[in-house]
Amino acid sequence: MFFNGAYRMNKIIDSAGFGRTVRRLAHEIVESHKGGENLVLVGIRTRGEFLARRLAKTIEEIEHRLIPVGILDITLYRDDLRGRLDQPHLKSTEILFDITGKTMVLVDDVLFTGRTIRAALNAIMDIGRPATVELLVLIDRGHRELPIKADFVGKNVPTSLRQEVRVHMKEVDGEDAVFLVDPADQAKEAQR
Repeated sequence: MFFNGAYRMNKIIDSAGFGRTVRRLAHEIVESHKGGENLVLVGIRTRGEFLARRLAKTIEEIEHRLIPVGILDITLYRDDLRGRLDQPHLKSTEILFDITGKTMVLVDDVLFTGRTIRAALNAIMDIGRPATVELLVLIDRGHRELPIKADFVGKNVPTSLRQEVRVHMKEVDGEDAVFLVDPADQAKEAQR
C-alpha cells in the first residue's frame, strides 16, 4: 500500500497472482467449451485487448489450437460521451475474421456499471451475429446499473462507489498488478 497525496493505492493482485488468474481463466474457457472449437476472443480496448491476447496464447499452450483474437473499440457507442465538447480519441476495431455463428468471449479488465459492455454488445451486433456472446472480466467490482453478469471472473472485489480499481498490464503500464484506489479523505478515515 502506498499514498499519493490525493489517494491511497492498495495492491490487491501482484504479478504472480495476475499470471495465475489468467491461466485459471484460460482453463475455465477450455473446460466450458470443450477445447475451444468455434471459439473467438474479442478484447475491448485497451486492457481487454491485451488480456484477450494472453488468454488466447495460454489456450494455445493448453489445447495446441489457435484462437482468433479481435480488438473492439467502443468509443462511438459510449453513452457518456454525448454532449461533450472535446472529441474522443478514436482507435480502430480490428476483427479480421467472421464472427457470425461463432462462440465469442468478450474480454474486459473491470466490470463496473455494465455500460461499457452494453456499448460493446451494440458494436458487436453492427459487425455480425455470433451464436453466443459470453463475458470474461479480470475484476468484477459490483455496482451494476444494467442487468449484465460476467460468465468468467478473475476476482470479485467489493468496492464503494468512491473507490476505483486500476488494472496495470506490462504492455501498457510496465507491470502486471491490480490496485484498489481510495480517495484521500476515505484513506484518512480508514487510518483512524
